[in-house]
Amino acid sequence: MGNPLKRIFAIRRDELPTALLMASYFFLVITSFWVLKPIKKSLFIGYYHPAAQDGLTLAGRHIGGPTAELYAKLLNMLVAAIAMVVFTWLARRFVRQQLTTIFAAFFAACYLAYIPLLPTDLSVPGQHLVIWSFYLFGDLFSTVMVVTFFAFLNDSVDSDGAKRLYGVVGFGGVVGGSFASIVRATVGSDMSNTGWLVTLAVVAGVIAALAQAAGRIGDRARAAPTAEAEPAEDTAKPTGNPAIEGARLVFSSRYLLAIVGIVGMYEIVSTIMDFQFTATLVHYTADGDAFGRHLDIVYAFTLNAAMVIQLFLTSAIMRRFNIGGALLVLPAAALAASLAFLAAPILWIGSALNPADNAFSYSINQSAREALYVPTSRDEKYKAKAFIDMLLQRIAKGVAVAISIGVTTVFTDFGGVRWLSLVTAAILVGWIATVRYAGRRFEELTRDETT
Repeated sequence: MGNPLKRIFAIRRDELPTALLMASYFFLVITSFWVLKPIKKSLFIGYYHPAAQDGLTLAGRHIGGPTAELYAKLLNMLVAAIAMVVFTWLARRFVRQQLTTIFAAFFAACYLAYIPLLPTDLSVPGQHLVIWSFYLFGDLFSTVMVVTFFAFLNDSVDSDGAKRLYGVVGFGGVVGGSFASIVRATVGSDMSNTGWLVTLAVVAGVIAALAQAAGRIGDRARAAPTAEAEPAEDTAKPTGNPAIEGARLVFSSRYLLAIVGIVGMYEIVSTIMDFQFTATLVHYTADGDAFGRHLDIVYAFTLNAAMVIQLFLTSAIMRRFNIGGALLVLPAAALAASLAFLAAPILWIGSALNPADNAFSYSINQSAREALYVPTSRDEKYKAKAFIDMLLQRIAKGVAVAISIGVTTVFTDFGGVRWLSLVTAAILVGWIATVRYAGRRFEELTRDETT
């Protein structure tokens, strides 16, 4: 019968240490993200839930928690722009495990700094600054640490290795998400936010240690006799403005522009679906506690579904149907869920928007999308990726926010949220066309790489 895991992942023996270290690294990044995300979202939505503060008055307009969150996502564009410049500047001087260590130390310090600041009673007014800053901090973590991880990974493998390794490495991430959801569902209210933040600070230290170990393996490989063939760009003296280096690379490459299209259209669709999901939960739950409980249930289902998909489907589909075929799975699932919500915007169909998006996004789509960077240059892996995944991704979210605010301004009751599904369905057409081009171009580049 053979080894079933070998049939699923097809990893060579010499690749196993790197695969396990990077899977563990990603496991802890995603675990941290999924511990942090419910805390920041529950604090934000709970603070502006009608049972607590009864919304927020912004520029003379009274808005609820889901709409306030859209404005927070707009503000994230500024945070992401600053993060992109800092990342690009640091990527000139540090790579791989060095970048991870720097950012892990930064986030560990922030976790500890927030311990005395986070509110324990959401009914107490006047806590807007802490609530908003922690929400932005949570998004900053996912923006920086996921980009740092995949820049490290993409800089460590070739295209053939990516098809084999990204399944198991991505599996580490979805297991991390599932693990975090189970722990939160089990421990939940028994652990205070202080306890969670201390735990996350310790985890940040372990992430840095794993990155150092994985980096040493990569450094030994580069010290082999072929090391003198390293591209000159790895040792070139840094030049240019770090704010525009990534943009220059992206706008000079049709292939990178296709990645921009995939990332951008995904973010617009995902942000709209997340707004529909959040609005549905707020509409059908009685208070912030009920919202949080239902949120944990949906997240647990989503992450366990992602784990199953990543384990049994991702590597097999990437090898059988190549990167382009793997990238078509998510748009199909998103289209089905959006049309169902358009037809019947009830609680459980609205809740299904989250797994239809994220169960595939966190598994097969993420692995396939990140593999697109493998045949690119080192500068493109770090600087262009930072420009795309930190800044352009947030701009796309901003577009989705503007669309959502516009539609919900015209249709002020909850029933109007369903019409956003018409927008997502239209965007999916362009998304699928872009995926087809990027998949073909990836195969061309990887053929050139082996000839």
